[in-house]
Amino acid sequence: MQTDKSINNKSFFMELITEITVRKTNHSRINEVDFENLEFGKYIADHMLVCDYAAGEWKQPQIVPYANLSLSPSALALHYGQTVFEGMKAFRMDDGRINIFRIEKHYDRFVKSLERMCMAVVPRDIFIEGMMQLIELDKAWIPSKPGHALYIRPFVFASEARFGVKISEEYRFIIFSGPVPSLYAEPIKVKVETQYIRAAKGGTGFAKCGGNYGASFLPTKNARQEGYDQVLWTDGTSHEYIEESGMMNVMFVINETLVTAPLSDSILDGVTRDSLLSLAKEIGYKTEERPIAVAELERAFKSGTITEAFGAGTAAVVAPIKCININGVDFRLPQYDKSKLLFKLKDKLEQIRLGIDVDSNNWNYII
Repeated sequence: MQTDKSINNKSFFMELITEITVRKTNHSRINEVDFENLEFGKYIADHMLVCDYAAGEWKQPQIVPYANLSLSPSALALHYGQTVFEGMKAFRMDDGRINIFRIEKHYDRFVKSLERMCMAVVPRDIFIEGMMQLIELDKAWIPSKPGHALYIRPFVFASEARFGVKISEEYRFIIFSGPVPSLYAEPIKVKVETQYIRAAKGGTGFAKCGGNYGASFLPTKNARQEGYDQVLWTDGTSHEYIEESGMMNVMFVINETLVTAPLSDSILDGVTRDSLLSLAKEIGYKTEERPIAVAELERAFKSGTITEAFGAGTAAVVAPIKCININGVDFRLPQYDKSKLLFKLKDKLEQIRLGIDVDSNNWNYII
């Protein structure tokens, strides 16, 4: 067991505490869960945190049994898209403690998304203390199987009941969670998308808002009908540069260098992306954040200088890519094994999350 620098948040966040009322469920659903055969998104833990915004202020947050919402058909979010969410994970560490991974980084991104969508910003203490109390209450739902985790979904939507295009004056903030397995256990096939775009300069590509994901469904459906698992998104101006893969950031190993597109207002500031780049640098691997042309990718395949390609995101951690279709031609990556960089980075990240390896970056928030 390592002696890490992780923060014991019960004391660290004491000054953040907002009074949170708690109403526990009388009927836990945990016995309905088959923890040996989890499906992503199928099971929801017993409780959720709810907090409303009205008359210019956030009200008292509550932790209540998970239940359906009562919502007006004229709620502005249903019509004009003011919705923002985050995707996070909590892990059961090797010594039994609970770790909410990179909670501060997720909160900072959550705030940027809310500001871009012109929504009320959730106070830091409500977000962090509320999440910590919620996960503490539902900690029995956290899987212990390697690669599994408790997925945490904080989100805000415009709840004001009124039709007509306007900035909402009322919002609801909710956090719920559920046990999940890892995604994309097998390498995937992707297709470079040259018709549709995910985002454009000046748009909302860097924000985790619902419209970005809804707009991706049709091109993804089309790609799957052609035998691919996901698309590689290109820039919204010329379709000449790679930006993301499906719902993830995308990374390549070219000429023994880890390469990924630079952050911009059309690319999500991925927490896993940031973590993997940091870890690659720590182990002495060369990294580059720069534009990646589709033509460069094609040349790298023909010259044999590309050896790895993978998506990076909270849900999957890493998703190895075995085939990339460029302009109708399938280019295949070499066979993956545990010696590949992506698995070294994934394993190191996993060891940090579980408290086995040193958390030198203070990413772990232990409750």
